[in-house]
Amino acid sequence: MGRVFVWIAFIAVLIAAGLFITADIYFHRALPILRGRVINTLSTRFDSRVELGSFDVSVFRGFEVTGGGLKLYPNKLDMQQPLFSADKFSFRTGWRDLFRTPMHIGQVQVSGLGINMPPKNQRHDMPRLNQRGEEAHKHKIEIVVDELVVNNATLILGTDKPGKVPLEFDIASLRMSSVGTGQPMRFHAILTNPKPVGNIDSTGSFGPYDTASPGDTPISGTYTFSHADLSTIKGIGGMLSSTGKYVGALSRIVVDGETDTPNFQLDTAKHDVPLHTRFHAIVDGTNGDTYLQPVDATLGHSHILAVGDVVRAPGGQGHNITLDVTVDHARIEDMLQLAVKTQPPIMTGSLVMHTKFYLPPGKVRVADKLRLKGSFEIDGVHFTNDKVQSKVDQLSLRGQGRAQEAAQESKGGPAANAISQMQGNFDLDASKLSFSDLRYAVPGAHISMTGIYTLDGKQFDFHGTARMDAKVSQMVTGWKSVLLKLADPYFSKNGAGTEVPISVTGTNSDPHFGLDFGHKDKGQTKDQNTQGKPQPQSPPSQPRPPQ
Repeated sequence: MGRVFVWIAFIAVLIAAGLFITADIYFHRALPILRGRVINTLSTRFDSRVELGSFDVSVFRGFEVTGGGLKLYPNKLDMQQPLFSADKFSFRTGWRDLFRTPMHIGQVQVSGLGINMPPKNQRHDMPRLNQRGEEAHKHKIEIVVDELVVNNATLILGTDKPGKVPLEFDIASLRMSSVGTGQPMRFHAILTNPKPVGNIDSTGSFGPYDTASPGDTPISGTYTFSHADLSTIKGIGGMLSSTGKYVGALSRIVVDGETDTPNFQLDTAKHDVPLHTRFHAIVDGTNGDTYLQPVDATLGHSHILAVGDVVRAPGGQGHNITLDVTVDHARIEDMLQLAVKTQPPIMTGSLVMHTKFYLPPGKVRVADKLRLKGSFEIDGVHFTNDKVQSKVDQLSLRGQGRAQEAAQESKGGPAANAISQMQGNFDLDASKLSFSDLRYAVPGAHISMTGIYTLDGKQFDFHGTARMDAKVSQMVTGWKSVLLKLADPYFSKNGAGTEVPISVTGTNSDPHFGLDFGHKDKGQTKDQNTQGKPQPQSPPSQPRPPQ
């Protein structure tokens, strides 16, 4: 009986040794087989030369594969940097799947994925491949992957312009399914937007990947952009959220979405104003250029329509924003609430405006680099500063020849609360508004002026001409009226009862009004008799989206 047990033990040892030898043979055969399949599949799928650094296989739980130093160089592109690279990757397959073609893999994990998109001129000069790729007819895809899970990916969009820095995006996590040749891939990506800082969560489909022209690869999906801190852009503030959808090719993505910023502000005033936008845009995903067609916004109670583009600046440091902006059904107090520190805003009234908008990149405050040039009209103007409104009331009353009522108001009598109109051409640069043709009308008086006004409200400096309906003797009472009758002929000019040079200087809280004979020539406008609207600006130029 003892000899039987010895033989059984000996046979068991032989079987174990045989299994070990067999496993060792399979292991040594599996390593080059798997390595070859990975290289051949990637080479065929992306029509590329493949470099693979490390590649290891463990047989303890099926075949567990780990590797690193993976680089793909497209055969038809002269690239110094690989199109795709991966620091590490891993996957698992079963014993039975090892020798099947194609081999089926449930999930591949990738860490440190790098995607280097070449400049446009390199992509479009290449011969076109069909969607499945000509190389797919020469070699078979040897591995089919159900799901690709990527952590810490970087997308770099190359440029061929001297001095221009490539555009770079960080992708925190990316999950793609149906990773097969000639098939679109479903994806879920989470990105951290660098400026304004916030999280972008997007789900959609990508592909089939166009090897010859990556920019023509189809893409579609939806996104949410949450907790975007606008204070990371110097000069503005607020917390933005956005949702939307997109469809198209990578080089021409059509995006429709909405944004909400309940506490939008400029640091010149630091007053919260609600901002909501709806937009239709065309985005070139290969370089980040965006063409807005249009942006429909509501700021407070004001409607704003903008058309233009956001294009990378020379040198690659940020974007130039160029827009044609039309403001209608708007309130001037909304604009002043946003831009001027004084509270409440200095005036109220309905606003219509058209302006060219230009915002270059840079680390300075938005208010210091924003440039505007356009025309505006404000109706129903009423000044919230009692001192200013009282001066306007007295001007109106005296201009109508109602000097007694004006004198009573100046002594604390009932206010006339005259409603006025304002229109003109303006230029904003370096936080300073310059008016080349400012026209102000109140019952009984018409004023034409030029001057400047700083957004912080610390400087008024306007000079011009006031034309009143009444004669100079009718604007005062008592003995002054009698004496000034002799002067009426000297001040009655160009069809006006009285015409005099005036100035408005000082600050928002302490304005000074007065005659300004020293600036008479400066205050004269080319056509003082014309009280029409300022000349309209040229119609908005249509931006040219990528073709």
